[in-house]
Amino acid sequence: MKTNLKLIIGGIFITTTLFTVSSCKKFLEVEPISSFGNDYVFSNVTNAQKAVLGAYSALGGDQGYGIRLSMYYPYDNDEMMGQGGTPYPDNERRDIAHFNVQPANTQLAGPFNQLYTGIERANICIDNIPKMDAYTNGSAADQKELKRLYGEALALRAQFYFEIIRNWGDVPAQFTSSINVSDPYNGRTDRDTIYNRIIKDLAVAAPLVPWRTESSVTSDRLSQGAIRALRARYALFRGGYSLRSDRTMKRNADYKTFYQIAKDECAIIMARADHKLNASFQSVFKDALNAHRFEANGEILWEVGMTGGSSGVGDSKLGYYNGPRQFTVATPGTTAFGNAALTILPTYFYAFDANDRRRDVTCAPYDNNLELTLRPRSLVTMLDGKFRRDWQTPSVLTSASQYFGVNWPIIRFSDVLLMFAEADNELSAGPTAAAKAAFEQVRVRGFGGTASLIGTTPSDYTGFFNAIVKERQFEFGGEGIRKYDLIRWNMLASKIAETKTNLALMAARSAPYANLPATMYYTPNQATVVWLNSFYSPSPTAPTGSANVAWVNPTTINSTLLAYYAIAFTPNKSELLPLPQSVIDANPKLGGQLYGY
Repeated sequence: MKTNLKLIIGGIFITTTLFTVSSCKKFLEVEPISSFGNDYVFSNVTNAQKAVLGAYSALGGDQGYGIRLSMYYPYDNDEMMGQGGTPYPDNERRDIAHFNVQPANTQLAGPFNQLYTGIERANICIDNIPKMDAYTNGSAADQKELKRLYGEALALRAQFYFEIIRNWGDVPAQFTSSINVSDPYNGRTDRDTIYNRIIKDLAVAAPLVPWRTESSVTSDRLSQGAIRALRARYALFRGGYSLRSDRTMKRNADYKTFYQIAKDECAIIMARADHKLNASFQSVFKDALNAHRFEANGEILWEVGMTGGSSGVGDSKLGYYNGPRQFTVATPGTTAFGNAALTILPTYFYAFDANDRRRDVTCAPYDNNLELTLRPRSLVTMLDGKFRRDWQTPSVLTSASQYFGVNWPIIRFSDVLLMFAEADNELSAGPTAAAKAAFEQVRVRGFGGTASLIGTTPSDYTGFFNAIVKERQFEFGGEGIRKYDLIRWNMLASKIAETKTNLALMAARSAPYANLPATMYYTPNQATVVWLNSFYSPSPTAPTGSANVAWVNPTTINSTLLAYYAIAFTPNKSELLPLPQSVIDANPKLGGQLYGY
């Protein structure tokens, strides 16, 4: 019998969907086979596994981390800006990026509803798996697997709620499947109540799920390390600032309780050998994510598995929507594959130390030519570089597809190290030796393993906190983290204002940007960009045989960046999105919009 299950928002209906898994595919490369009632779905371990996979599948695709949650919602911030230019306003992605979003924006309802679809699928698993006879009476192997699946479902539901909370604030919450609920409409639940629940749930989930080294399952499936890392992240957000219904940024008096949870969870992960940093920052992206391989060191604790195959369902546009383009003919300015829609801010590029190798992984100042050489871009039009079509294996350089099956990293081990350092500093009113060591492990890797290049780590509370703020910017650029970090620190407004000030200083060629080059020279027709002058000194006479690209151009900074960057940001409003108007219209218990919308 087919079971229709009501979603809690607006009377939307979903069904329980099962998925088959091929042994030659990634764990999450799944194909829908049919819909069945709960009695059948949870009659055996194999079907229960398929039901949990159905919850995983709500993470990907156009409405998930395939593009909107990963590349629309996290911008603008002080690293990058979303797509500028005309048409603006557009009532979709440009308005979201530049904080001009309205409740009727066309890009709100899809992600909002898909996240609740994921919650409903997880709720079905959470309700039913512990009731299975095999959960308590089955073989040892069956009991172990079902407990693992139950833990995964708890963690998946937590991640769906976390993504909703950090974008929309107080939202409807339901912790049982809708078949058990007589009224499909829920009012708002305070986000702290939801945070408390999902943090508690992950304390239950973590010991039910094996560590990475205890299982052959890869990082697109949750491990115990991933669940503990997520619990630490949620705890820091629960202990951080957020925009409240009175339109003030607040954090609660008990915030240190949650910093302690974060520190403890990170310490547990750090004490084991399951996860460590890859010695090469570039390799995490070029040789793992872009090459469709799992990172061998366990640095990526959890990534959203994308299926590939030119579909907006379960796939991603990483490397198509963002990153360098591929020109299809030799003539400059003609047709190219790719959107190149996310722009590295010039102030972010120049925030990096010249010796920090993360700069040239995160920032890609070029496009690809037809003949497989690189065509440099200007500073003002620089692209994000962690997800590039020219790094992908097998090659997609000449592909007109929009979907490349590149996984989205949810959390990495460097985040665990920096969360530990941040929490320790907060709890100890200054960093302990352990906090400094964790911080320096990330920083030294960024400088290619050369500790003498990283400078002196601050020993005081304020200095170390500011160092953490900068280090997280350098480490996680383009990974959808920065805007939300700035919000939980109550720094989004000040960092946007600071960035605008610095962009104006750069356009005026004033200190600290007075000596930057107007022109960068390079050797033409090369497979890599061979720069012939310094990024940090005025332009020299053109070297013989060189080509050039405009670098610091005051006019384009003003017309291309400052004309759009965070142009409509409003403090104590723009930290959250409005609920989709369709949701407000459908659910009378929501009481209209909050936060000034």
